[in-house]
Amino acid sequence: MKIGILAAGTTPEELTAQYDTYAGMMMGLLDRSGSDFSYQVYDVRDGNFPQSIDECDGWGITGSKFSVYEDQPWMLELQGFIRALNDAEKPLIGICFGHQIIAQALGGKVEKYSGGWGLGLQDYQIVQSPLTKTAHVAPASFCLNAIHQDQVTVKPEQAEVFASSDFCRFAGLRYGNRILTVQAHPEFSQEFEQALLQSRKGSVLPEQLTDQALTTVSSDSPLPDSDLIGGWMAACLQGEL
Repeated sequence: MKIGILAAGTTPEELTAQYDTYAGMMMGLLDRSGSDFSYQVYDVRDGNFPQSIDECDGWGITGSKFSVYEDQPWMLELQGFIRALNDAEKPLIGICFGHQIIAQALGGKVEKYSGGWGLGLQDYQIVQSPLTKTAHVAPASFCLNAIHQDQVTVKPEQAEVFASSDFCRFAGLRYGNRILTVQAHPEFSQEFEQALLQSRKGSVLPEQLTDQALTTVSSDSPLPDSDLIGGWMAACLQGEL
């Protein structure tokens, strides 16, 4: 099965020597599910879009430093592509920016959250299991690394909430059995989250809040439930939700 990765962003320049790209991290996350996927990456920021929604069997949209409400030309084109995928019932997953732009493309609203930044390891309550075709029993909650100030504030009518928190009401959204998105970053390791927070501390991110977040991704902190979410995303791409 061929998965098209729509790269809306990439690893900051100062971290590229040590860490993979966001597209590479998404591929690694899916590969850990044991699924037999091949990949093609499209850097949509540079206008590198697929010629057809049928070029790949399923699709994923990465995180990004950009805000979806900037409405840059490539973002508008990406939203049109998302709507075409939705109309054709093609499998699609989204992470952070991907989560947000899918929601905006399908009738939701994304804003800079008045409650500030969500940083470090975050806990989310599972409202309902995203897997309905199997006897799978979801845990009551999961934790993932996060770094965002924007979030979905109005969900699309067709979207169902499968994960939520006090800070992020629409943390996980499911659209039928073909689209699954999360606000947090299942593809981020503890080490990368730590490096990213350190690199943005005091410039993009408030120092005190960043210091608090860094305590959640230390060597003795709990590990994120990344592979759980990666497995759900792989199931979505394979039509197994």
